[in-house]
Amino acid sequence: MTARTIVLWRHGQTDFNASGRLQGQSDIALNATGTAQAEAAAARIAELGPTRIISSDLQRALATAAPLGELTGLPVEPEPRLRERSFGYWEGLTQAEIREGWPTAFRAWRQGEEPEGIEADTRVDVGRRVAAALLETAGEVEDDGVLVAVAHGAAITLGLTHLLDLDSGAWFGLGGLDNCAWALVAPNPGRRPGWRLTAHNLSA
Repeated sequence: MTARTIVLWRHGQTDFNASGRLQGQSDIALNATGTAQAEAAAARIAELGPTRIISSDLQRALATAAPLGELTGLPVEPEPRLRERSFGYWEGLTQAEIREGWPTAFRAWRQGEEPEGIEADTRVDVGRRVAAALLETAGEVEDDGVLVAVAHGAAITLGLTHLLDLDSGAWFGLGGLDNCAWALVAPNPGRRPGWRLTAHNLSA
C-alpha cells in the first residue's frame, strides 16, 4: 500500500513569522492571520479527499491542521518527526541580530553551509527524519488514499528534497512554501526517484 498523494502543508502565520524571527522548534502559536489562513486552506485541501492527517506536534502546526480535521472528521495525529529544524541559540532572533552576534556562522548559513557552534540540527538530519515519517505513514495508507502532513517551512523543504532522492545537505533547488501553502507529491512507480513533485506552493 501507499498513498496516491501526499499533501505537504506548511502552518499558518505566527507573530514570529510576521516579525521575521527564526522559530525553529520554539512552540509559537498561530496569530489571527494564521488562523484565518488555516481555515481557508482547509476548505481547499478538503476537496482533495484526505484519508489521513498527521502533523508536527508543535502548536502552530496542530492548530493549522485542526480545521481540516473538523471538515473531514479525521483525527489529527501528532508526529514529532515533522517538527521544524532546530536552530539552537538563534531561535527567536531576527537575521540582523544573528548577523551581529554570530557573524561567521551567519555567513556560513547564508552560503548554504552548516552554522557551527549554535546547536542547530543539520539539513541532512532534518531531511532524513521528515522523509522517514512521510514514507512510513504513506505506506500505511490505502493505495487511493491522500495523506496530509502539516509541518514547517525548512522541514518540508528538506524532507521533500530527501524524498526526491536529492542531497538535502547541498541541494537548494526548491523554494520554501509560503505560510499555509502546500505542495503535492505522488508515487513514481518503476522510476527513480520513487516520488515526484506534482505541484508546489499552492494556496487558498
